[in-house]
Amino acid sequence: MEKEKGINVLSLFDGIATTYLALDQLGIKINNYYASEIDKNAMRVSKHHFGDKITQLGDVRNINGYDLPEIDLLVAGFPCVDLSSMRKERQGLEGEKSGLFFEALRIMNETKPKYFLFENVGSMSKHSKKRLDDLLGVTGIAINSNLVSAQNRHRIYWTNIPNITVPENRNILLKDIIESGYVDRDKSNCVLTKGVPLTWQGVNRYLTKSIGCIIYNEKEYTEYSKEGKFFVLDAMRDADVKREFRLPTVTELERLQTLPDGYVGNVLKKTPAHHAIGKGFTLEIIKHIFSFNQF
Repeated sequence: MEKEKGINVLSLFDGIATTYLALDQLGIKINNYYASEIDKNAMRVSKHHFGDKITQLGDVRNINGYDLPEIDLLVAGFPCVDLSSMRKERQGLEGEKSGLFFEALRIMNETKPKYFLFENVGSMSKHSKKRLDDLLGVTGIAINSNLVSAQNRHRIYWTNIPNITVPENRNILLKDIIESGYVDRDKSNCVLTKGVPLTWQGVNRYLTKSIGCIIYNEKEYTEYSKEGKFFVLDAMRDADVKREFRLPTVTELERLQTLPDGYVGNVLKKTPAHHAIGKGFTLEIIKHIFSFNQF
């Protein structure tokens, strides 16, 4: 389909409409954009930016693909909770949340889109990755968001858009995107839907397991060795931690996901904003993939 004629899009697990934002920034005309989303806060963000341009279809389990017009692009960033290595006991695609993939697969078989894009965590088991490759009929491409952003976010993308390549490294560092303070690494850990608390235990988890993102108020602490950081931390209480460190702001989290400043923060309060950003796509990765389009 020629670009100027526009496309029909079906975005399952649409979240904050990053798919719409990516297509819009690339100048790809959208005739109809159908979204499946049940999180009210995420829908508040998408409605704030795109209003009635998005037709909400509700729960993915209630969608009949045969009722929709011809779909040119189907996108599905289905839940990762049962696939991620963050879970001690992973049920994979048999899990209640990640198993919603099969609803997306059903809808894809019903709509037969010209192009599709599925996304999920890179930490899934080799068995789950192979199973998804087989079910979707394409080999998933591993791309780390650290190539286009200041965060490590390893994801796998399955698409039939041809000739996709891994993006070039833009060399964006964590220090480049923070609003104040200092950091002790070049890239943030992956944005989580549930942030690490700003407590002694939270900072210890950050230093021990590299989970979450901590920003230092004083540069001196960042220059200590790992052992030195633990030595200083051992003498701290939670009140000291809150004085010496801070967590990323909503604006910084948006920047880690390469979203425009205020895209979420101007709509939602802090906690729901964290959840909405953490569940979403890295905008510049999605734009990179769509830039290979034959729409």
